Amino acid sequence: MNTQNFSLRHIGTLSNDAAEMLSVIGKNSIDELINDTMPAEIRFQKPLDLPDALSEYEILQHLQELAGNNKKARSFIGYGYYRTILPSPIQRNILENPGWYTAYTPYQAEIAQGRLEALLNYQTVVSDLTGLPMANASLLDEATACAEAMHMTFESRPRELKAANKFFIAEDIFPQSLAVCETKASGLGIEIVVGNPLDFEWDETFFGVLLQYPGKSGRVYDYTELIGSLKAKGIQVTVATDLMALTLLKSPGEMGADVAVGTSQRFGIPMGYGGPHAAFMACTEDYKRQIPGRIIGVSQDRNGKFALRMALQTREQHIKRERATSNICTAQVLLAVMAGMYAVYHGKSGLEFIAQNIHQKAVRLYDALNELGYKTIHSSFFDTVQIEAEGITKEAFESNDLLVNFFEEGKISISMDEVVSEEELTKLIEVFASIKGKTIGKVEFKEGRIPAELVRSSEFLTNEVFNSYHTETELMRYIKRLERKDLALNHSMIALGSCTMKLNAAAEMFPLSWSGFNAVHPFVPKEYAAGYQELISNLENYLSEITGFAATSLQPNSGAQGEYAGLMVIRSYQIANGEGHRNVVIIPESAHGTNPASAAMAGMKVVVVKNKPTGETDVEDLKAKIETHKENLSALMITYPSTYGAFDANIKEVTNLVHEAGGQVYMDGANMNAQVGLTAPGMIGADVCHLNLHKTFAIPHGGGGPGVGPICVANHLAPYLGMHPLIETGGKDSDTVYSAAPYGSSLILTISYAYIRMLGTEGLTNSTKHAILNANYLKARLANYYDVLYTNSNNVVAHEFILDFRPFKKLGIEVTDIAKRLMDYGFHAPTVSFPVAGTLMIEPTESESKAELDRFAEALIQIKAEIDEIANGDYPQDDNVLKNSPHPLHTVTADEWNFPYSREKAAYPLEWVRDRKFFTPVARIDDAFGDRNLICTCPSIESYMD
Repeated sequence: MNTQNFSLRHIGTLSNDAAEMLSVIGKNSIDELINDTMPAEIRFQKPLDLPDALSEYEILQHLQELAGNNKKARSFIGYGYYRTILPSPIQRNILENPGWYTAYTPYQAEIAQGRLEALLNYQTVVSDLTGLPMANASLLDEATACAEAMHMTFESRPRELKAANKFFIAEDIFPQSLAVCETKASGLGIEIVVGNPLDFEWDETFFGVLLQYPGKSGRVYDYTELIGSLKAKGIQVTVATDLMALTLLKSPGEMGADVAVGTSQRFGIPMGYGGPHAAFMACTEDYKRQIPGRIIGVSQDRNGKFALRMALQTREQHIKRERATSNICTAQVLLAVMAGMYAVYHGKSGLEFIAQNIHQKAVRLYDALNELGYKTIHSSFFDTVQIEAEGITKEAFESNDLLVNFFEEGKISISMDEVVSEEELTKLIEVFASIKGKTIGKVEFKEGRIPAELVRSSEFLTNEVFNSYHTETELMRYIKRLERKDLALNHSMIALGSCTMKLNAAAEMFPLSWSGFNAVHPFVPKEYAAGYQELISNLENYLSEITGFAATSLQPNSGAQGEYAGLMVIRSYQIANGEGHRNVVIIPESAHGTNPASAAMAGMKVVVVKNKPTGETDVEDLKAKIETHKENLSALMITYPSTYGAFDANIKEVTNLVHEAGGQVYMDGANMNAQVGLTAPGMIGADVCHLNLHKTFAIPHGGGGPGVGPICVANHLAPYLGMHPLIETGGKDSDTVYSAAPYGSSLILTISYAYIRMLGTEGLTNSTKHAILNANYLKARLANYYDVLYTNSNNVVAHEFILDFRPFKKLGIEVTDIAKRLMDYGFHAPTVSFPVAGTLMIEPTESESKAELDRFAEALIQIKAEIDEIANGDYPQDDNVLKNSPHPLHTVTADEWNFPYSREKAAYPLEWVRDRKFFTPVARIDDAFGDRNLICTCPSIESYMD
C-alpha cells in the first residue's frame, strides 16, 4: 500500500473489495458499471486538467506556505469583523472534534440532542441580549440576515400598508449589508431609500426600516422615540446590532424594535477572511411563522422526558416552494454552537468584562485623538472612533502593520476588539501623534462614552447553563456530555441521499486553526491576503475545469444562496441583452424545495414540469410548457443526475429544447458527486451551476452548516458574477452582491482546496466511480427485500437510490418507524420522504468501506425481518419494536419492561451492534407537543416539567 496516496485513505473500497462488490452487482469491471450508468454522449473524452496529487504531508506544507503569504497586520478595520480570542477548550473540543463537525442537520432529533441543546443556548444568548422573545438557530451572515429581515417584514405588511413597497435603510449601515439588501430588493420589487432616519419624512409607501446600532461610524443613539413613532404608522423596524455591544447597551427589544439581526462573530469566531460566522435573527412572537431558518424548541419524548427538536414549519421555509419567503436551507450550526459556548464559558460577568475592556480602549483612543487635535465625528460610541481624514494617508499606518478603515471618503474609523493589547494601542496612538508631529504620553481611561439613557440595565444570561461552566474542567465535561448525545460520522455511516456525508479528512481540517488563515480581515488590501488570493484563484480555476465552465464565483455561502446567485446572474445577463421580460423558470416536480424558493427570491414565476414514472423529465410536458411560456422563458432548473438517483438519458434533448426557446439552463449541483471526472454541467448543456462544497468537496456539514455554494458559469455569463462594494471582485458588468464578504466563507475554502489537490485528477475520478459502485452494491444487496423505486434501462442507479416503504403502511408501519429503528442499530437514517413521500433516499458515498456498507445492509435486512414478524402476527401493529423505537438506555434498563419483545431484541438486534452501540438519550419525540407549547430559549428543566 502506498501510504502517500491519499486516494487510498479517502476511498473506502479502492482495494480488493471492489471485485467482490462488482460480482454482487453483476458487472465485470467498474468501467462496465459506469458505462451502464451514464449516457455515452455526455462522457468526458479526456481526463481533467488538474495538478498532480499531493500527499497529506505535502498539502500541509503547501498550505503553510500560502498562509505565510498572508501578511501579518493588526486590523482595526471593523465594519462587522473583529479579532477575537477563541477559548482553547472550545477550539480543541468543538472546532477540532469530528464528533461536532461531522454531524448532520438535526432532522432526526433523537440522535441530535447535544447539538440541539447547544443551539438552544445560542438562541437564548441572542434572545437575552437583543431583548426579543424569539431567535433562530443562525443565519448565514449579517448582510444576508438584513436582507432576510427586509423580505420577512415585506411579506408581513399590515393590511393598511399592503401597497407599500419602500424599505428605508439608515445611511450608517455597513456597506456590505446595504449591497446585499439592494440585490435582494431588485428581485422582489422593493424600492430601497437610504438616508438619515432622524430627519426623514415618512409616508404610507414605506413598510419597513433598517437601523444600525452601533452604526458603521461607531455612533450609538437611542432610537426608542423614533421606533415608537414608526410603529404607530404601521412601519416595521429592524435593528442590525452587535451582541458584544449589547452586554453594555440598551437592547433593541427595549427600544421597541420588531426584529434584530447581526453576527455572533465577536463571540470567539475567527475572522477567516470573511467567514464562516453565525448570523442571528431575533423577533417578536408575531413573526414565529415567518422567521427564516431554523428554530430549536423544547418538547418531550413519548415518556414525557424533556427533549429538544426543530420547531414549527419555520425549520424549513423552502418546503413552501415558490410560496416561501426564504430559501434558507443551510444554517451556520457549528459556528453558532461555538459562539453559544463562548457565552457559556464566560458568562454574563465575563462578557461584560470583555466588552468594558473594548470600550475603555476605544475611549482612551478617542481622548488621545482629541488631545492631539483631531476632529472626532461623534462622542457616543461602544468600540469605534471616527475622525476626519484630512492630511492622513494609509501608508503611515500600513508601514507599521496597522490597518484602519479608510472606506468612507473623508473619514477614518478605528475599531477596538478583545485582542487589542496595550502595546498595540500605544503604537496606534503614536502613529496618529507622528502625523501631527507631536508626542503623547499614556492616556488613562476617565469615563465611558455610552450615554446614560443607553446603559444597559436589564438582566441577561441568568439561566443556569451560563453560570455553571466557567472552569475549563467543567466546560470540557459539559461539551463532552453534549457530544455523547449526538451521532456523527465518527461513529457510523450517514447515508443521506443528496447530502453526501463523506470523509472530512483531518489533513483538510488542520489549516482552520492556523492564524495565517483565520486571523485575516476580509476587507484588507489584496496584497495583505496574497496567500488567500492565490488559493482562491486556483480553486476557482479547478472548479471551472471540473464543471466545464469558464468562470467561478466563491461568494455564495450556502447551496441555496448559490441557486439564487445563479438565477440572478441569468437575470442580469437577460436584462443586459434587452430580455428583462423573461421571468419564467421551469422546474421539474422532483426538484429540491430550494429550487422554486430560490426562483421566487429572484422574482421569477415558477412553472412545474412533470416527471415520468421512470423518473425522467417528461419531455412532452416540457415541450408544452416551453411552447406556452417561450416568450418569457428565463431558465430551466434541473438536478443531474436527478433526485430520483439516475442519469436521465434524455438530458441533452431537455437542455437543447430550452436553448432553442431562448432560455438558459441552470443545473443544481447537489448531485455533483456522481459527475466529477466523468462528465460536467458544461457537457450536459448547462449555462450555470452551483456546487455544494459541503457535500461533493468535503467541507463537513457541522451539524447543519457551514455550507459553501459557489457558482460556475459559461463564458457569456461570466461578466455578471457577483461583485462586492469594498473589495474588487466578480464580473465586470455585475451589480449584484450575495454575501457580506467578497469571497463568502473563505476560511473553509482551504478544505476543498486540499481535497482537490490531494486527490488530483485520478483520485477525483475514482471517487466518483466508487460512489456509484457503493450505491449499486447497496442497491443489489437490498433489492430482494425492498422495492427500489427508480433505475435506468440497465437496472443500475447513480450515486444514490430510493427504497420504497409505502407497501408497509397496511401493517401500520411508516417510513418514520424505519428511520427511528435504524438508530437502535447505530445508524442515522437516510433522507426521509424526499423526493418521494414514504421512501428513503440512500447515498453511501465513496468514503465508506465494504464492511460498513454490509453492516448497513444487514441492519435494513433485519428490519425487514422485523416487519415480516408484524405481518405474520407475531407482534401487534401498534406495539412492536419499530413503533416503539428508538429504545434509550433508561428504557432498556428500567425495572419494568412492558413490551411484547425482549430487551435484547430492542437494544442488540444483531450481534455486531454490541460493539458499536449508540443509545439515544431520549425516546421518540412528540413533535406536536413542542409546536403546541413553543419554547425556544433555555428553560429550567424542573420548571418545565412542573
